[in-house]
Order: sequence, then C-alpha cells, then structure tokens
Amino acid sequence: MFVSTKYRSDEPEIMDDFAMEGETLRDALDKIARINKLLGGNQLTLQGVQNLIAKIPKTTEVSIVDVGCGNGDMLRILADYGLKNNLNFKLIGIDANNFTIDYARKLSKKHPNISFRCEDIFGKAFAELKCDIILCTLTLHHFKCDEITSLITLFNINSRVGFVINDLHRSIVSYRLFQVLCFVFRLNSMPKKDGLVSILRGFKKEELVHYSKKTKLDNYKIQWKWAFRYQWIISKI
Repeated sequence: MFVSTKYRSDEPEIMDDFAMEGETLRDALDKIARINKLLGGNQLTLQGVQNLIAKIPKTTEVSIVDVGCGNGDMLRILADYGLKNNLNFKLIGIDANNFTIDYARKLSKKHPNISFRCEDIFGKAFAELKCDIILCTLTLHHFKCDEITSLITLFNINSRVGFVINDLHRSIVSYRLFQVLCFVFRLNSMPKKDGLVSILRGFKKEELVHYSKKTKLDNYKIQWKWAFRYQWIISKI
C-alpha cells in the first residue's frame, strides 16, 4: 500500500477521544510507555531537562510540567533521576483524559513530588500555570498546525527556563518499522492504528524550524535522534 509522508495528516487518533476509558486504554498507555522506553524516547526528554538545568544551582526547586503525560512514566523517570542526583524537582502531569490521570496517579503513589491535573491545555487554568520547564513528549503531533503555533507561544510565555519537545519524524521508513513493531509486540488494533496515524502526523525538520521562526523563538536546537525522533530544546536562560 502506498503511503505519502509529504504533508502532515489530519486524520484523528482513537486516543484523541478524551472520554475514552477502560482496559483497552490502560493497555495502550502501558505499551506506548514500554515502546518509548525500549527505543530510548524518554532519554531524549531527560537529556533536554539536563541541558536546561545545567546552569541552575542544585538546591533550587525546579518546577516541571509534562503536557500530555499519559501514564506518568516520564515524570517517574524524572523523580528517580532527581532523587539520585539530589535535585529538587516539583513535577506536574497534565492530561485531558480523566481516566488516564487517575491511572497515572495510581502508578505514581511512591513519588510524593509528582502531582497530576486533568485539564484542557487550551483552557484558562493551564494558561495561568507558570513553571520553570515544560515537557511535551509525543504530544505535539496530536494538534493541527494553527494549534501548534498557539501552544508553542503559550509554552514560551509560561516557562521561565525553557521547554523540551520530543516528537516523531514523519517518514516512510519509520512508518514501515512501526508496522514491524506492531507484529513483534502484538499490539491490538487501537495502538496499532494510532501509532501509524501518529507517524503520519509527525514532523519534518523544516516544519519545526518554521514553527520556531513563526513564534519568534530566540535560542533553540533541533536534532534528529533515534528512533526517528526530533529533540527540540528551547532555552530561555
């Protein structure tokens, strides 16, 4: 079957339904987290945080907001990293799906510095949420181009230190490789369909550069990383 990756797809994902809940969603969240960990995706976000906090004294409290936090796996990685390195992290997970947030809370009970909020990131509450660093891992591609411009602008306003975006490189190679992963991990129909749509909603580097210029970001770095990801670090200090 011919697949074009020239332009971003507008096809919706099943998980874009914020009212979705149940075992199918829980299983999908866990498998997404497992694949992300296996392919090193979480490490890219962690590297971005390390880059941004390099000039901050270790005793300073650093507030980090994870947008589209899923089951909270990235926040738990940060909590463990902070504990190991004597860093004072205040971690907040944001997701628009209440079932997802409840599940993330359950998995994060042993981490007292992690809290979660169920809210629309285009709503008033998020617009008023100030923090040091904002993370956006495998979330930006869920939005349309005009929404992305609005989000980047909001991230830039609300973060004091900077923000890290970790998202998919849209390419036919990554699309075919994910089809292989679907077979290896025996993914059910929902994560399989959503994963393939996600890749088609991913980005080319020139598109990320365009967003950077359109939102007038001054200090940013975009790098291609395995496995077919872009690490986009925006520093404000």
